[in-house]
Amino acid sequence: MAAPACLWLVFGFSPEEAAGEPGPGPGPWRLEAGPEGISRVWPAWSYVVVETGAGLEVRSAGLRRPLPGWAEALPSETHLVLRGAAAAVAWRREAALGAALQGEPAWSRPLPPEPPWRRPLPLLPGGFATPRPPFFTALPAGVRARRLVLGTEHALALGAAGEVFSWGGGRHGQLGHGQLEAELQPRLVEALAGVPMRAVAAGGWHSASVSEAGDLYMWGWNESGQLALPSKALAEERARDEDKGAGSTKLMPCQEQLAAQDAAFISIQAFPALLDLPQDLEVSMVSCGSRHTAVVTRGGELYTWGWGLPCWCVRAMFQHIGLQ
Repeated sequence: MAAPACLWLVFGFSPEEAAGEPGPGPGPWRLEAGPEGISRVWPAWSYVVVETGAGLEVRSAGLRRPLPGWAEALPSETHLVLRGAAAAVAWRREAALGAALQGEPAWSRPLPPEPPWRRPLPLLPGGFATPRPPFFTALPAGVRARRLVLGTEHALALGAAGEVFSWGGGRHGQLGHGQLEAELQPRLVEALAGVPMRAVAAGGWHSASVSEAGDLYMWGWNESGQLALPSKALAEERARDEDKGAGSTKLMPCQEQLAAQDAAFISIQAFPALLDLPQDLEVSMVSCGSRHTAVVTRGGELYTWGWGLPCWCVRAMFQHIGLQ
């Protein structure tokens, strides 16, 4: 059966550019679907795995190869984890992008028959997978996760009752506990207790969650404006652009204003912050990249902010999004 018809748009660095070849530019550009359509996408930096009506397919610069027999993917720049009906397996990136999946995988784990309520990767029975060693980590019995997401150094789990747990590295406030220490085991994000969540997302060093009511909460590193909070680095970039060509070493008005507002900039937000979206929009989905964030509203609108956005777009977001 063909996958549901939909249009996939891609922004940013393309697999061709990652391979040192000419690419289509920053986008948006259309991801070629083919006659089978595309229903899901799992991107890495230099390649992407898509689910079509015919099954999984890996794509990179000049490469399109089917991955028969696999149902889900978890890619990284070192390994690709694939889940099938009977096992989860990790292959080195070179093998995943080669002519075929041959030889011994880097890791494999047999899976029991899945119940109808199977959770998506990286969740597996008893724990979760990661696309780098050790590939599998057990979850404590008290954490009943219905969804789990991975950041560069941390992880978030969405519990059965809508509670949020976080653990891992915390040096950028990405755990949401109000401190910068690491947590070795899942810990409840107490600032969100009593507010049922429907979605969570983890970026490089920042995190996000969406409540059942459609409110968006964000916390962690804001170096590139990925939290939609005032960022000093972006303000300095704007000041350089506005002062360029002035021909003077004196402190320019824009720089003076930057210095005066320095205390208002937020580099690290260690507690979840409730964001005011333009026109009181309600969020249905959120996704975090390394240093950027994207949300889809219940009305089907896409909002993005953070690293890689044109300055005017980031400034427009700052005019409309504020911290409560």
